[in-house]
Amino acid sequence: MTDRALRQGEGASRGAGEAPLPETLAFLGSEPRDWIVLLKPRVMSLVVYTGLIGLLVAPVPMHPVRAAVAVLCIALAAGASGAINMWYDRDIDAVMRRTAQRPIPTGRISPEAALGYGVALAVFSVLLMGLAANWIAALVLALSIAFYVFVYTIWLKRRTPHNIVIGGAAGAFPPVIGWAAATGSIELAPIALFCIIFFWTPPHFWALSLFAHADYARAGVPMLPVVAGARETRWQILIYTLMLVAVSLVPLALGSAGLLYALAAVGLGCGFLRHAVAVLRDRQDAAGISLTGDRPAKAAFRFSITYLFALFGVLALDRLVATAGWLPIWS
Repeated sequence: MTDRALRQGEGASRGAGEAPLPETLAFLGSEPRDWIVLLKPRVMSLVVYTGLIGLLVAPVPMHPVRAAVAVLCIALAAGASGAINMWYDRDIDAVMRRTAQRPIPTGRISPEAALGYGVALAVFSVLLMGLAANWIAALVLALSIAFYVFVYTIWLKRRTPHNIVIGGAAGAFPPVIGWAAATGSIELAPIALFCIIFFWTPPHFWALSLFAHADYARAGVPMLPVVAGARETRWQILIYTLMLVAVSLVPLALGSAGLLYALAAVGLGCGFLRHAVAVLRDRQDAAGISLTGDRPAKAAFRFSITYLFALFGVLALDRLVATAGWLPIWS
C-alpha cells in the first residue's frame, strides 16, 4: 500500500471516530497568530500611539496603572473594530491580493467566531475604560467603535469615493479618548489633534490606493482612483496635504504646543508637501496612470506614517520640555 493510501486511510479512520467541531467552536483549531492578525496590529499600533500621546499631553497627570489600562482599552477597541471590519469585508478581502490571505477568507477562522471575538472585545474595552478611567472616555471609545463599524465599514466604504474622508474620523478619536481618560473632559486641544489625523487620513490612504487601485477595482470598492481617476486623486492628495499642514499649526494657536512642535510641524509639513508634489508630477500616461510603478505614491505613503508618528512624538516631547521648564510653551 502506498504512503498516500495509508494517509487517506488514517484520515478516514479519524473522520469516522471524531465528529467535526461545530462552527461556534471552530476557533479551537485556529492558530494564535490568526487571532492577532484579526486585530489588524499595524493599524492598532498607530491608534494606540496617538491615544497615548493624547493622554500624555493632557494637563492632568494620570496614575501609571490607570493610564496603562486606558491605553490597553484603546488597543482592544481598535482590535475589536478591525475584527468586525474583517468579518464584514470577508467577501472583498477574498478577491483582493493584499487581503486574500487574511484568516477569514482562507477559512482559518470562521466568520461567526470572528464576529463574536470582535463584539466581545468591543464590549469589554468600553466597560473596562469606564471602570478604570471614566465614563466620558468610555463613551468616546464606544463612539469610535460604532463610527468605524457602522459609518465607515458598513455604510461608506462600498458606496462613495469619499469613504476615507468621512470615515477617517474613526481613526481620529484616539487622542481625544486619551485626553478624556486623563481629564474626564473634552477640550479644544484634543479636538485639534483629532483634526490633524482627520486631514492626514485622505492623503495617506489615497497614496496607497494609487498603487493598489487594481485591487480595489477588482473588489468593487469605490476608492477615489477607481471612480475619479489617478490624476484627480493626485490633485486631491496635494490639496488635503496643504490643509493638513495648516491644521497642524492649530495647537500653536491654542497655546498647547511650543517651539519644538512648531519646528517639527513646519519641517515635517514641508516634507509631506514635497512628497505630494512628487506624486502630482509623477510621469503618467494619458489616463494619469503612473509610468514609474507609482514610486512617488509609495514613498508618500511611507512618509505619511513617519510624519504622524514624528509629529505626535515631538508634541509629547514639547509638553515634557515645557513641564520641566526648559522651554516656554507659547501662549
